Amino acid sequence: MDWKLMLSTLGIVFLAELGDKTQLAAFSLAAKADSKWAIFLGSSLALIATSGIAVLAGDAISRVIPPIWIRRGAGALFIVLGIFFLLGRSE
Repeated sequence: MDWKLMLSTLGIVFLAELGDKTQLAAFSLAAKADSKWAIFLGSSLALIATSGIAVLAGDAISRVIPPIWIRRGAGALFIVLGIFFLLGRSE
């Protein structure tokens, strides 16, 4: 196993997930639920499932599209979405 890759992935995903809507949803559910373990297990399994889908999709797409273009496309999408959210109405 590539431990450096695993630890960098752990750090990146951990930081990306802090304070996002998924964490806030788990926070909200835990505040009113009796079984904190059910919330923990459900949210953990959901993150594992979505991460698994992302890894499989990334592997499949990288067989057709070179990884550099995937990174560039993702970067461009982040920029476009950032501009969209900055210019969007706030209510």
